[in-house]
Amino acid sequence: MLKEETIIADWSADMYELDETETYDVEFMLSCLGTTPKRILEIACGSGRILVPLANAGHTVAGLDMDEAMLRKIPAKAEGLDNITWRIADVIVDDWGTGYDVVVIAGNFLMNIVSKEGPERAQKVLLEKAKPALKPGGMLYIDYNYTFYPEQWYVHPGERVIWEGTDSHGTSGRMLLCDSTYDGATGLIRSTRRYELKTATGEKIRKEMPSVKHFVKLEQIHTWLAEEGFRIKNEYGDYAGNPISEATGRAIICAVLTEA
Repeated sequence: MLKEETIIADWSADMYELDETETYDVEFMLSCLGTTPKRILEIACGSGRILVPLANAGHTVAGLDMDEAMLRKIPAKAEGLDNITWRIADVIVDDWGTGYDVVVIAGNFLMNIVSKEGPERAQKVLLEKAKPALKPGGMLYIDYNYTFYPEQWYVHPGERVIWEGTDSHGTSGRMLLCDSTYDGATGLIRSTRRYELKTATGEKIRKEMPSVKHFVKLEQIHTWLAEEGFRIKNEYGDYAGNPISEATGRAIICAVLTEA
């Protein structure tokens, strides 16, 4: 079982690298952060897609993630940089540290978090833990998929191929998302992820994993932020800086900590 999980994790890390190549979200984030060097913590830093450009821009950055396969991608990207660190951590359970100017929760992690706490409680815990990690006056930067009509985005009967390809170990195949549903009363999005892989040695892997996510409405995240002493400084609906509306697809929130 452990070998199977490792194969899936390695394949997934490589597929993420091949699929997630956009830079416009990072460029927009950098414009919001300004040019003054800051001490930044990224939650769920993954393979360093965001973390490394922040370091390249002159910020001192630290990243946390529980996916070892993803973290192994960072050293090659961070070669020559002495202002970047990362470590394996369960961001719900483990300590984040203190004294940061900025905490970043981006890359849709707010939606994709997996925890024994349950998705909605885990989302709130992220905001609770951001407060002691920040200096007074520090900023929490949040970026996730957002729509006024989640039932249109997340209800998909049948199968959809999310990733397909061959990784650096020669494992090939695909990951599908099956029978996605959305419950408007609870905000829960339920689906099944199915991996269909074949290793370089011919071993076949078929694994299904139930997925439960929670769609955070804007009003709810506003309430959570206020409860933790954050004041919303800016809010955007896309990487062009437009306000959140029916025509946009993101919730990008810059919230300043007003309470110690």
